[in-house]
Amino acid sequence: MAERAERFEDHALGRPFHAALVDLKSRSNPHSHRDYFEVMAVVSGAGEQVVSQAGVQPLHPGDVVLVRPRDHHTIVGPLRFYNIAFPATGWRAFAGLAGLDPRWGGGALPPLVRDDRGVDLCAATLRRFHDAPRQPDLLRFWCDVVDLLVPATPAPGPPPGIPGWLLTATAAMSREDHLREGLPRLRALAHVSAAHLARTVRRHYGTTPTGFVADLRLRHAAALLATTTRTVSDIAYACGFASASYFSRQFHEAHGSSPRTFRDAARHAFVPRR
Repeated sequence: MAERAERFEDHALGRPFHAALVDLKSRSNPHSHRDYFEVMAVVSGAGEQVVSQAGVQPLHPGDVVLVRPRDHHTIVGPLRFYNIAFPATGWRAFAGLAGLDPRWGGGALPPLVRDDRGVDLCAATLRRFHDAPRQPDLLRFWCDVVDLLVPATPAPGPPPGIPGWLLTATAAMSREDHLREGLPRLRALAHVSAAHLARTVRRHYGTTPTGFVADLRLRHAAALLATTTRTVSDIAYACGFASASYFSRQFHEAHGSSPRTFRDAARHAFVPRR
């Protein structure tokens, strides 16, 4: 079966992260992640992770694995595991603030540790996911899981953190007034040359400044569609798109559905409080 590249919003539907408890009987379809990381915490069973051109990782109860965007992988069961997925851009910004290696393990195989605390951590994160997930819930998860994974994969020498000026500029771009202005506003906030901005964004976020702004606009639009009753036209304007029709085309190209279809799916995806 041909390998597919999955997008974060295909699973998150406007939420800051996605969490699930997976019962895998045999083998997952081969795939990679276009724009997100995921943490796997094995609850029971015995299997392996096959990473294309890198090798095989045996998986046992208590194993915690960080799967990176570049990892082309297949999971072989039977396994029961927690799966916590989160956007790559958000993680890299967090890593920069924390002074960590944003690659989170530079080896050919994904970072793996055996620590039963990872299962409990993911279980708690899944409960928060079922109860109206918030960005602080993701930050809490990152802080806790870093304590498990980072000691097992130390970066050689000082970690290549994101420059402070870039963190400040990219964080400020989440404001709707800045999103509406787009790339010119990012350049103004960065206070560096266009060429230096392009090189630095490419190095730390793996994209161009234009691509970064476009992704941020679409991600914010997805969150507004999932969590508000604002009209599609209002959301298009708020996120900096020239028209509702242009926004709809861009959104469909990115997510494979119209904004209205996405909104309907997102509303049905939230699990009610029990």
